Amino acid sequence: MCGIAGFIRGTQFTGQEPEQLLQQMGNAIRHRGPDAASTWWDQGIALVHRRLSIIDLSDAGTQPIHSPCGRYVIVFNGEIYNYQELRQALEAQGEQFSSQTDTEVLLRLVMREGERALDKLNGMFAFVVWDKTEQSLFAARDRLGKKPLYLYQRGDELAFASEIKAILTLPGVERLIRPDAAKDFFFYQYVPDPKTIFADIVKLPPGHWLKRDRHGNMQQQRYWQLSFKQQISGTEQQIASELRELIDDATRIRLASDVPLGAFLSGGIDSSAVVGMMAKHSKGPVTTCAIGFGDEKFDEVHFARKVAAQFNTDHHEFTVKESVSANFAQISSYFDEPFADPSYIPTFFVAKLARQAVTVALAGDGGDESFAGYSKYNVDQTEQRLRGMFPKTLRSSVFPPLANLSKLFGRTFNSIYGRKANSLLRTLAMEPDQGFFVTNSFFHPDLWQQLAHGDFARDTRDYDPAAMTCQKYHEAPADDHLSKVLYTDIHSYLPGDILVKVDRMTMANSLEARAPLLDYRVVEYAASIPSALKLHGQEKKYILKKSFEGFLTDETLYRKKMGFSVPLALWLKTELKPFAEQAFSQTDGGLAQLFHLPRIQQLWQQHLQGQHQHTQELWSLLVFSQWWDLYIAELPLTQPVATCASSSETIAIGTPA
Repeated sequence: MCGIAGFIRGTQFTGQEPEQLLQQMGNAIRHRGPDAASTWWDQGIALVHRRLSIIDLSDAGTQPIHSPCGRYVIVFNGEIYNYQELRQALEAQGEQFSSQTDTEVLLRLVMREGERALDKLNGMFAFVVWDKTEQSLFAARDRLGKKPLYLYQRGDELAFASEIKAILTLPGVERLIRPDAAKDFFFYQYVPDPKTIFADIVKLPPGHWLKRDRHGNMQQQRYWQLSFKQQISGTEQQIASELRELIDDATRIRLASDVPLGAFLSGGIDSSAVVGMMAKHSKGPVTTCAIGFGDEKFDEVHFARKVAAQFNTDHHEFTVKESVSANFAQISSYFDEPFADPSYIPTFFVAKLARQAVTVALAGDGGDESFAGYSKYNVDQTEQRLRGMFPKTLRSSVFPPLANLSKLFGRTFNSIYGRKANSLLRTLAMEPDQGFFVTNSFFHPDLWQQLAHGDFARDTRDYDPAAMTCQKYHEAPADDHLSKVLYTDIHSYLPGDILVKVDRMTMANSLEARAPLLDYRVVEYAASIPSALKLHGQEKKYILKKSFEGFLTDETLYRKKMGFSVPLALWLKTELKPFAEQAFSQTDGGLAQLFHLPRIQQLWQQHLQGQHQHTQELWSLLVFSQWWDLYIAELPLTQPVATCASSSETIAIGTPA
């Protein structure tokens, strides 16, 4: 696991000392690879690599790695789990290797097969290969987006990095906010790809490659798309057995490491299955790590403890209490964009705990998206069933007025039932894709209209964040509604939220995370399983649970899912209150420049007094303010805040006029 960065040596960087720029970029992502730093450049490109040694700890694994002929050079972040099989095939074709690294195997494969090499890789990766002869670049990202790759594009300039903060060290890179991306953040809690919060920086989407020739011409193409079209047949028992075998193999191949290896354990089915499979293939006890809270409503440690006892693991626990406020600013700094999934806080602490004992940790990420494990899928199923009971004309004409009445009732009597009725009636009046977005978004459009002000309100007025959800839903190669919803989450929520959270929080602690349930073979097989075997009545993850009956206890398989939740409402009133008080009253801060500050203060007082819980909205505003202070506020810019003409342009950020 590592960090990579670099830039094409175009006009903007001509005359700059490459070594100094590369050192700055590398230092910005040192946490991703504290073991070594290496730089290289020629007349066309400059590359830097930060190394976290996992496979082949010798100097032979130091990157950038050059081809024997000297024509190609690679920087690579990730792990190729099937590199030994690929190496054997390449050796049969006459290739000779000088190291035991997967990086060298990857380079040789790309040299021989170009973009077709991507189809043979099983792993998590983001890499860049430079052709010295052609002065051309080839970059790619793994199928599901486990490893990040950011691109700065302006004119003929191109820079890239594992994290945005490395790109921001380059001279001339402006921090211009993209208004539609800012609005996306508040509705999704993250900025969906390919956007970033910065106008001139984008994400290379998962499952895509990028080429740039010597003339600066760019080509980008998708090489993998998950399909739900081919549904497998067979008995429930056969499908469950095949699924378990796949997960077993996906776990086995992720145990290769030349450094200590362990696992995150929540006590739920996903992490418990992974730990059980690890125990099956490990010679000694598996090291497991769990996070708890003082509030029992959010604490799963006792469940994790039972699984640890079942598989005789070397178990470690940490309780998140007073550490939240003391570490909030530091933890937030690892996200270069606003990011409001509050589970990043316990993820940071469990990664920190794991790093004390291991350098690699396996996790259970991916099971919920592939096997319909979230409660929101039950809610969506109910809404879809109700939607089918009424004609479209009735839904569109009658339900909206009823929704307005329920909203008035909820506001007048502060009734949670009124607010729930309003939400349900609104979504039933919509088509399934729009309804799925509304039910799972984190900001009400009415509240947004009250908060956004000035040029920012104007520039985001006509932009609907639902567009991304609807696009994914309709492009899905699937025939039924649940499959389209799962496709949407796997191509948006998973890479935009879950995988960003895990990557940043583990890398913040120089820890590598591996996820067997995100092996593309498991994901593709899951997509081929009929939806009725995933969400079976009200039973979530039905077929996954059947796969591990007799291996995991019934308590582990069938207890109510808690998720990686945190006592956020309580934190806002206690641990995080000083941060919130400052953010919501700062007249020269980021919130005041884009939002109506008195309305934010009104929401805050209602929350403190228990009149109305605005937990998620206030948390998102706090996170945005924290991000602004870290990445924008200290910049010596003098442009007014909102100068763009449309949501597809930018906002120039600086001090108030």
